[in-house]
Amino acid sequence: MVRLDGLIRTFKSTVTDIKAFLHRRRWKEALIFFCFVLLSFGFWLLQALQQEYETDLSIPVRYNNVPANIIFESKIPDKITVHVRDKGSALLNYTLGQKFRAITLNLESLPMDTDRFIISRNSLETDIQKQILASTTVYNFEPQRILLNYGLRKSKEVPVVFNGSVSTESGFLVSSDIIITPSQVTVYASQSVLDTIQKVKTTFVDIKDAKKSITKNTELEQINGANLGTERVSVIIPIEEYTEKTLQVPVEVVQVPAKYKLRTFPQSVEVLCNIPISKFKDLTNESLAIQVPFQDLEENVTGSFTIDLTKKPDWVKNYTLNPNTIEFILEANYMNR
Repeated sequence: MVRLDGLIRTFKSTVTDIKAFLHRRRWKEALIFFCFVLLSFGFWLLQALQQEYETDLSIPVRYNNVPANIIFESKIPDKITVHVRDKGSALLNYTLGQKFRAITLNLESLPMDTDRFIISRNSLETDIQKQILASTTVYNFEPQRILLNYGLRKSKEVPVVFNGSVSTESGFLVSSDIIITPSQVTVYASQSVLDTIQKVKTTFVDIKDAKKSITKNTELEQINGANLGTERVSVIIPIEEYTEKTLQVPVEVVQVPAKYKLRTFPQSVEVLCNIPISKFKDLTNESLAIQVPFQDLEENVTGSFTIDLTKKPDWVKNYTLNPNTIEFILEANYMNR
């Protein structure tokens, strides 16, 4: 109760202070001044709206009944920019009130004996004049005609490729190839455009700090002058926790002529692999190989050679050889002379 009484007294005191402030002479004078300023602004605005100005208006364009067997070879205009002059009140109506209807172009009777179709300036101007006030003067509009280049539609199958960036948390890696379903899509376009298309990319996918496999439905990047039979694909990014496994792998020199004996130091090297935990048991000594062609050693005059794995599973992404160089001695094999 004490706190409530205190709040009530504070509220009453505040109301009293506000009333006293509004009854001061200076506040009344300021209020009268602001009223005159507002009134002056209103008269100025009315006068300004009676003057003439120039501006640009944008009218959308829509294409109806496009024949199914044709494809446009370039981007077609989706709006017409009209430069006009009129009183400010009329232009304000265009900006705040009136919404332009789309200029609808019916392409049902598009001629098939040619590869282009032109909507003339006169036709566009007639459609523009139907939507503007009689007092509005049209000085110019762009484009002044619409040129539609098109060809008969053909198709081919092209592969879909992943377009993006994948980063994982520490201890996790992408464990195998990214899977895209469907892996190919049908592209419809004129023959000249189809000849330039070798693949279709997904829209950019940005994955950060992942620690488990990810499945995303992703749109495909559109290609100018072409239509895609599929607009979305499923992308599976396999991500697993990784561990280390060390194996001893022998160094094998192949294609050694019978007249030579060759010894390497060391004869085997330690291979440290980063692999998915699920593949730990699958990685064995037989999974890895280090083969060195004899010809490469024969041409080497230093007696030292850098080696690398020549066989490994695809899911072994990162590995280290210790050591990664060997020394060798080439001797004549007198037994086979």
